[in-house]
Amino acid sequence: MSTENKLKDVTRRDFLQKTTAAAIGSFFIVPRHVLGKGFRAPSDKMNLAAVGIGSKGFSDITNAWNKGAENVVALCDVDWAYGKKCFDKFPDAKKYKDFRVMLDEMGKDIDGLIVSTPDHTHAVIASAAISRGKHVYVQKPMTHSINEARYLTEAARKHKVVSQMGNQGASNPAQQQMVEWFKKGVIGTVKEVDVWTNRPIWPQGIPVPTQKSEVPSTLDWDLYVGPADWVDYSPAYHPFKWHGWWNFGTGALGDMGCHLIDSPFRVLGLGYPTEVECSVGAVFLKDWTPEYIPEGCPPSSRVQIKFPATKINKSEMTMTWHDGGLRPFHPDLIPADDALGEPDSSNGAMLIGDKGVMMCATYGKDPKVYLKSGEKLTMPKGAFETKYTSLPEFGHHVAWTDACKAGFDSKEHKALTSTFDYSGPLTETVIMGNLAIRSYNLRKASADGKNFTFPGRKKLLWDGKSMKVTNFDEANQYVTRKYRGDWKLS
Repeated sequence: MSTENKLKDVTRRDFLQKTTAAAIGSFFIVPRHVLGKGFRAPSDKMNLAAVGIGSKGFSDITNAWNKGAENVVALCDVDWAYGKKCFDKFPDAKKYKDFRVMLDEMGKDIDGLIVSTPDHTHAVIASAAISRGKHVYVQKPMTHSINEARYLTEAARKHKVVSQMGNQGASNPAQQQMVEWFKKGVIGTVKEVDVWTNRPIWPQGIPVPTQKSEVPSTLDWDLYVGPADWVDYSPAYHPFKWHGWWNFGTGALGDMGCHLIDSPFRVLGLGYPTEVECSVGAVFLKDWTPEYIPEGCPPSSRVQIKFPATKINKSEMTMTWHDGGLRPFHPDLIPADDALGEPDSSNGAMLIGDKGVMMCATYGKDPKVYLKSGEKLTMPKGAFETKYTSLPEFGHHVAWTDACKAGFDSKEHKALTSTFDYSGPLTETVIMGNLAIRSYNLRKASADGKNFTFPGRKKLLWDGKSMKVTNFDEANQYVTRKYRGDWKLS
């Protein structure tokens, strides 16, 4: 065995014991390529890179950097005007527009990558990093399609990298309070869950832009489009408004589902659903005739997803998603003057059990229980708090960097609240709702071509293990994303 391999096989404690005598009176840093993955000297910081550094990406890399606890060595954005604030904050970081060039040039110097781009590029960027053995933090939803989520989940496990999805509410101690209440049987068995949001808060359900627009000089539009189908640049897509277009975004459900569905998913120990059904709001640009815009997400939708019984919840369960400002009505146990979820009832999740109702706002905040006895439970102050929860976004980013430094098999990694082993199935559930929404207006013509039906408006039966709709094959076109040109998953 070579000297390098012997070094990789010893533990950190052994290494420190054997080198203490030689190190007394001097300061040393052992190169990361000698120590190997998951093994680093205590003086060594993590080298971070980020792709997509405007808006949410700025806070993601800033939180992970943790006031200098880690190094930021490379930053990448297809629009350098949009990324200027982040470039200015980290002037020593090398700047890139193409993440592939960044990984080729700096791969040996990068330990972990943060991906905060529009949804359609999450998978290609994350897979490129994972295949190189880089730890990854990926914004929600983890991917744009179901097969991408399954691919990244398996890839992270195969390459033994530390992963975390950016649904920071997963690290909110209030989630653990909800888990504890349910395990104690406080609300009994749950057969019904409601989840709702005020999204979209961007233009959605509108016609495809047709007016030609000049591409900003700071933006590489070809890189922005990336693996998606080619469309000409429009300010209707970038920045932010991409959420409402299937080519780039995942709509209201993709934007908020991983935040709001997280609570019932975690509390009830859910996995793959068995069926999905939806209805969507219609857009009328002229009298009587609804406008179907397949390129864009609808203005509103309701999605019903069914799950089998779990080890934790001993009953089949139906989850209903509401968006576009729609929300469920008050159950009898919740007083008429109490808001649902958020103080303005705009976002929330509600688990309806046979003994009571458990409710929370976005990120699992402000959990409450309303019991049939008339008692109301709230979270005790300071319950389930950790060393991370006082940090920005509940320490979701710092817990990830600590786990990266500790290694794949560490207790720190096992303690993460949204590794891909958890967030992969959660993302698949969210995106399966979009599969139903996109299938809703698919038409089937009769044999003579004179009449047609809408099979996608029926209930879709789902085989989670095989990632397949079993009763309407046309819907399966949305399970896997086809990539433009030579774009691929690594």
